[in-house]
Formats: sequence, C-alpha cells, structure tokens
Amino acid sequence: MLAITVPGRPAALSILLSVVLAASGCTVAVAPQGSQTQTAARPVISGTPQKAPADKNFATIVARVEPVAEQVCRATPPARNCDFRIELDRDPSKPANAYQTQLANGQPLLVVNQTLLNDLRNADEVAFVLSHEAAHHISDHIARQQSTTEAAAIAAGLAAAALGGTSSTIASAQELGAFTGSRAYSKNYELEADSLGAQIAYHAGYDPVDGVAYFSRARDPGDQFLGTHPPNGDRIRVVQQTMARLTRGQ
Repeated sequence: MLAITVPGRPAALSILLSVVLAASGCTVAVAPQGSQTQTAARPVISGTPQKAPADKNFATIVARVEPVAEQVCRATPPARNCDFRIELDRDPSKPANAYQTQLANGQPLLVVNQTLLNDLRNADEVAFVLSHEAAHHISDHIARQQSTTEAAAIAAGLAAAALGGTSSTIASAQELGAFTGSRAYSKNYELEADSLGAQIAYHAGYDPVDGVAYFSRARDPGDQFLGTHPPNGDRIRVVQQTMARLTRGQ
C-alpha cells in the first residue's frame, strides 16, 4: 500500500485515501519486460492488409485509418457511435498534442495538432497516433474514467463520514478521491489503446512498430505513481507484443 501525500491536504486525508484505494482495488498494472500484456484486445479483422503509401500526408492517412477504425468500432460491443470525425488543429502555437473526445451528439472526435504532426517523422507514426486515439473511443475510456472517478469520490466521502469527518473534511476527501480515481487506471487505458491502436494501424496498411518509435524520442513520463501515462518503454513493448501475436495469426 502506498500512502498518498497531496500538498495542502491534511495527512488524515492521505491516510484515508490509502484505505479507500486498498479497499477498492485501484491498482495500475504494467506488463513486465518479456511478458504478454493483459491489455491487448483480440483482433477483429483478419487478413494481411495492403501496404499504405509512405507519404506523410494527413488526409491520405485519415482516409485509410478512419474506415478501419469504424469497422473495428462496429465489431466491438456494446453498440456506440462509430462515425469518427478526424481533424487537424493547425494552430502552431499549441504544444504537441492529440486527443479524443465526443461532440454533443455523441460523435467521436479525434484531433491532432500541427505541432505534433510536425514532430512525427513518417506516415507510420501519424497512423499510429490516430489509431491510438480511435482505440480510446472504441474501448469506452471516457465513460470508464468517469465511472472510476465518481466511484472513488463517493467511496472517499463515505469513508470520511464514517470516521466522523466534518462537511469540509468530507468534501476534501471527495475531491482527493476524484483526483485519484481519475488516474487510477489511466496507464492501463493508454496501454489498451496502444494495443488496439496497433491493430487498427496495421490493418490500415501501416507499420505500428515503426509508428510507436515516436516514443523512443518523446519525453518519458517514467513510472510515476498517479501519473497519467506509462513509461515509453512499456508502450513500445506492448505494441511489439501485440504485433508479434497478430502476425502469428493469434
């Protein structure tokens, strides 16, 4: 068990949250070197794809990745909106970023900004980034993250109340619980999206192993407790393992 200390929060809340986490089983599993990660989704498309053009053209890559992502989305229960909208944010002042969200009508939106696109060296890397973001939607990570956050906040608030906490202490416990819950499984979600994203990119005609090589150059977040992203080495390894299974026909 790890005690969590957050600046500006009473020590009692840190102890309380440690108890809540232990009771709710909020752990982050990272695949050790040489093992097969449990985050890998089963392939839903069979066959060997036709190799995509090597040109790093955003529109061309979108035209190949989007239909594959939609096919995987529709083949993965439960039913959801699989009409992906993919955009390039051309504002050069923004730091490198890619993300997925949902519009008010439930349509999934994937965004890559120009700064990140400039950092990506080839079509394989662009395709992997798009496929990774599509995989977040297919895996329902927004809804799952919200559920985890709400559950942790409720559990922390109930525990604080049971210990005789004041309304202020309960509110603080709920806030800290929500913070922790939002990060409890985020590393696993990233690895899940890497694995499924590798399959999408592969079936779109790109090389995910070359695509994930971006993380050999990107800043490594390390294995920080309550961090939102796993170490870059784990992400590269997950993609390599996924592709080894996929190319063996498993």
